[in-house]
Amino acid sequence: MKIALIATEKLPVPAIRGGAIQIYLEAVSKLLAKHHHVTVISINDPDLKQSETAQGVHYVRLNKDNYVADIKQFIESNHFDVIHVCNRPLWIEELKAASPKSKFILSVHNEMFAQGKMTDEEGNQCLSHLSKVVTVSDYIGKTITRRFPTAKGKVQTLYSGVDLSTYHPKWTNEGRKLREAIRSQLNLTDKKIVLFVGRLSKVKGPHILLHSLPEIIEKHPDAHMVFIGSKWFGENDVNNYVKHLYTLGAMYPDNITFIKFVEPKDIPKLYSMADVFVCCSQWQEPLARVHYEAMAAGLPVITSDRGGNPEVINEGKNGYVVHQFDQPEAYAQIIQSLFSSDSLRENLGKNGRVKVESEFGWNRVASNLKTVYENAGKR
Repeated sequence: MKIALIATEKLPVPAIRGGAIQIYLEAVSKLLAKHHHVTVISINDPDLKQSETAQGVHYVRLNKDNYVADIKQFIESNHFDVIHVCNRPLWIEELKAASPKSKFILSVHNEMFAQGKMTDEEGNQCLSHLSKVVTVSDYIGKTITRRFPTAKGKVQTLYSGVDLSTYHPKWTNEGRKLREAIRSQLNLTDKKIVLFVGRLSKVKGPHILLHSLPEIIEKHPDAHMVFIGSKWFGENDVNNYVKHLYTLGAMYPDNITFIKFVEPKDIPKLYSMADVFVCCSQWQEPLARVHYEAMAAGLPVITSDRGGNPEVINEGKNGYVVHQFDQPEAYAQIIQSLFSSDSLRENLGKNGRVKVESEFGWNRVASNLKTVYENAGKR
């Protein structure tokens, strides 16, 4: 089959600027290309060619300012059996008109069918053109079917994934080496490290985690928080919120380190230095991909009870869910208990690695998508 995967207008593919959707497309396209003819369409970037083929995937990069119109022109002149659109339901009607014989798949990574983002008529029209809607979590699926009950037969949860080969838990030889090297490089050799990876934005909640530090260091003065991220993907500009975080961090220079934007290819090794991973999102997170990354690195995961985040946590087996998600002391109590027990951290981390190996490897994701595409092609 000829398959087109269409990224949003935000970031290019491959994911040189980051982005969960871009990482997803980069990973699955290479695996799908082993069985099908795959084209990935994204916006252009000064560091990428406008058109190229790599690892069996044909990449087409279009002008951001005229993105949808250029996509229409491209799919009109290049027939595809299946067109997979990421996160842009309002594009579907236009694209279907441009390629009426193609089967359309929509993957939904956020609450794109919410009130205020589309009318009932637009939602029903979009759904009528789709063979399947795949969502990154049950939570996102329910945001669609609650408003559009007739979509239930089309909506299916397909969790995202992670490249297992690039994450090395500390009990492996490679993980041990990385852990020692990075801790030495950052002068954190004897610290108990809490890791946060993500955008430094209020909805991600890093300020909540920062405010939990004073209680943690009462019992564990060697605790250290490492925040990896910036205000937006690929950018290190500082806004008022990030300045606020830096000001809070400056109060505890021996217990906090900020690392700005890190390219996705360099992220895996940084997980190896940590002891505990925290996702403290304050918004209804669809399901942050950092959960898969942390589990792949063999870390116990503490996450907020928001959106789809709890769906990958088996309470007390691979991590914990914080129901008082906006209360710093709730995070502090769990972190303290984990820092007090090496064996508990190790058991949780190993269980998480087993879970991600069995459920969330990219091979599994690509295989599930391949089945969706092939079934759509038969209709």
